[in-house]
Amino acid sequence: MHQPSPPFDAPAARRLRQGLGMAPGHVAYGLRAQYGLPIAPDTVAAWERGTLVPSEQELTALAGVLWCSPADLIAVASTLREHRVARGLSVEELARRVGVAAHVYARMEDEGGWKGTERQTAALAEVLGLGPRALITATGGDERLAELLRDAATTRWQAYVKPAVRMLPLPKRVVEPALARLHAEYHAHMAATSSWGASGATGDEGRAYLEAVNDHFWAAVGL
Repeated sequence: MHQPSPPFDAPAARRLRQGLGMAPGHVAYGLRAQYGLPIAPDTVAAWERGTLVPSEQELTALAGVLWCSPADLIAVASTLREHRVARGLSVEELARRVGVAAHVYARMEDEGGWKGTERQTAALAEVLGLGPRALITATGGDERLAELLRDAATTRWQAYVKPAVRMLPLPKRVVEPALARLHAEYHAHMAATSSWGASGATGDEGRAYLEAVNDHFWAAVGL
């Protein structure tokens, strides 16, 4: 199965190469000599222009040639695969450290959905250095979280404290006031727009608030 390339930071690659006093030809030579990759100098230059993107294997090798971490060559990591590559870990090594079979982890990474146990999830967060927000995004939980938060904001928020605590790597004492804040802010927006009287704008602020409900939640918990 073809895997998409990580989000490559072309300017960083160029900056790191220049900082080492290397030309694209030197980088190409290093990729061939050290990693057995037949990469032409023109390809290295195309990576730096952003017209071509290195594969996962090429990016990891390029980091070795440039004496940097793969994370230094990734623009913004968001998926499990991108975070793994940024840490310079193979599928097999990450799976071993998290405590799942390599083929099981590989399938979850391919499908963009994490199904590990609570212990495995905690290990995943530790190995990849993920905070609560990055962990939810990387494990494919953003939309499920948004649905829960929208329900909490628009109905009785107290009923969603336990489900939120089960889903999030956050304690109840942090989640509870955040949900209460979402509820209060959403209804304040709805009250403000309703006070305008009958108009096409009625409810627009409330809908806009719900569309960005994840951002509002993470702001409420200070992340």
